[in-house]
Order: sequence, then C-alpha cells, then structure tokens
Amino acid sequence: MKDFAKCLLGGIKLGTIVAVVLILFYLISTKNIQWTYTGVTFMFSVSIATSISFLIKLVDNYRKKYNPQNFFFIWSLYYLAAMLGMTFASEICLFILRVFIEHSAYTIFAEPKQLLINLVISLVVTTVVGVYQSQRNRLEVELKEKEFDIVKLNQLKTQAELQSLQSRINPHFLYNSLNSIASLIHIDTDKAEDMTLKLSKLFRYSINTQNENFTSVKDEVEIVKTYLDIERVRFGDRINFILDIDEAALNEQIPRFILQPLVENALKHGLNDMVKDGELKLKVEVSDNNLFLMILDNGKPFPDELNSGYGLQSTYEKLQLLYSNNYEIQIMNGPQKQIKITLPKS
Repeated sequence: MKDFAKCLLGGIKLGTIVAVVLILFYLISTKNIQWTYTGVTFMFSVSIATSISFLIKLVDNYRKKYNPQNFFFIWSLYYLAAMLGMTFASEICLFILRVFIEHSAYTIFAEPKQLLINLVISLVVTTVVGVYQSQRNRLEVELKEKEFDIVKLNQLKTQAELQSLQSRINPHFLYNSLNSIASLIHIDTDKAEDMTLKLSKLFRYSINTQNENFTSVKDEVEIVKTYLDIERVRFGDRINFILDIDEAALNEQIPRFILQPLVENALKHGLNDMVKDGELKLKVEVSDNNLFLMILDNGKPFPDELNSGYGLQSTYEKLQLLYSNNYEIQIMNGPQKQIKITLPKS
C-alpha cells in the first residue's frame, strides 16, 4: 500500500511539473489561448507520468524478486511497459476529451500523430528516468554491500575480542595449581588425579571451541565450583566458599566465563593473606526484568583508586561488547564488600 501511494504521488508530482512547463511554453508562444488545450495537456502529463511511474515500479519489483542477469531483457521489458502504459493513458485522455469535453464520438487510435508525439516524449522521459534509476539502484547495492562488509568486520572483530577474553587463564593460578598437583602426587594420588581432571575441565571450558558467547547460569556456576575445588587444595580451611544460587535463575543466559575471573579476583586481592575465617560468596538472584550476579567476600576492602586487574578489566570489556551500555557494575565496600553486576533478564 505504501508503494502504491508513493508511485501515485511521484507520478502526479512529475506529471504536474511537466504539464506546467508545457503550458508555460504554450501560453508564451500563442496569442489565441485555448483553455481546453491547457486542461488536456495537464491531464495528459499527469496520467502519462503516473502510468510510467507505476510501470517502472513494476519492472523494478520484477528485477528485485527474480534477479535476472539479462540486461537486454530487462531494458526491453522496461520500454515495453512504458510504451504500453503511455498508449493506454493517451487513449484514456483522448476518450475524455472527445466524449466529455467536445461531446463527439471517440475512435481508438484516431490521433496517430499525437500518439506518435506522446510515444517520442515517453521514450525520452523513460530513458532519462531509467538511466537515473539504474544508477541509483547500482549505488544503493554498492552502499548496502559496503555496509554489510562493515557490519561483518565489526562482528568478526567483536568475536575475536570475545574469544581472546574467554581464552585467558591467569598464569599464576595455573602455576599454583600445578604446584599443588605436584605436591599431592606423593601424598594422595587420587586427589592429585581428581585435581588434574578438574583443571582440564576448566581449560576446556575456557577455550570455548564452539565460539559461544553465552551460557546458562547453571553451567557457569558449575565451572566456578570446579575452580573452587581446585583452590580448596591450596587454601584448605582458611576460606569458606558459599554458593547461593536462585533456582529460578539457573536457565538464564549470561556471558561465558564471567564469574570465575571475578571469584579469582576476590581470592587474589581480597582473601589471599587471610589466615582463617575467610568467606567468599557467589550469589545469583533474578527479578522480573533483571539478573543480579554478586561476588562477596570479607577480605581486604577495595582501594579508593581501584586497579583494574585482569578479573575486573575482562569483565568490563566483555559486558561492553555483549550488552553495549545495557548493564551495570557496582563495586562496594559497604555495608558489605561486593561486586554486583546487573544484566537484563534473557
């Protein structure tokens, strides 16, 4: 319906401009003004322009739908449609002139000379409009291709950045884990084997061979459990690990590998020097519209000038890439020390 209205308005606009030009030439060049002639000229111009506008749209829709590659066929169809439309419009105008204005008999193709003049005019207009439309379509296609290339490059860039962020494992954690495994080999081989398997699981998850940007809260919490199981060997009873996960949030989608770096950050910067009674809590809650991810600990408070180590920096970068500005991070020392991330519910 919009295309119909657009064609109608475009045809009337073009026809009116042409009619005004022709009538001005007529008024300037003649002394004996016949207002009937000016009315017919206006009617001819508007009807022919409207007809050509509709037919050009028809041919253009055919070209877009079927995408034919035959240049000669398209232009032949275009000219044929324009000529038929112009002939049809001319005869309708002649019929109105004869029957309703001159009150005389109408005969089809009774004015071959006038019809020939109209055909020539239509041929010139059709060629000019067709060349213009063809160039415009070509430029639109090139512009869309460039826009598509830009979008594709941005997507590839974003994907590469996310893969880089998701594949990082803190080398200090790896070093400490391998040392713990080495020490356990002579003391408890079963525990050493279990720790090795957990470390392998953590690496597999971080590599992300499927290039997935999101995962469920359930899977993300599971990998945090794996990480904490490894760290328990090193920290022993010094730190109490608590997981408080709202069951309604388990199937919600969150960025992959977003919780483990923050938990690691809390251990490294907040609880590492605690001799006893350390507490680290991972809490996940869901509301009607938002998902809340919270990492709380009772270790050293955040400094006033926060140094964005790997854990925090990777979180900011990842959330910005995936959510633009549709997220919130709060870093607080009171009433309880925590990092709180608010995400839109999936």
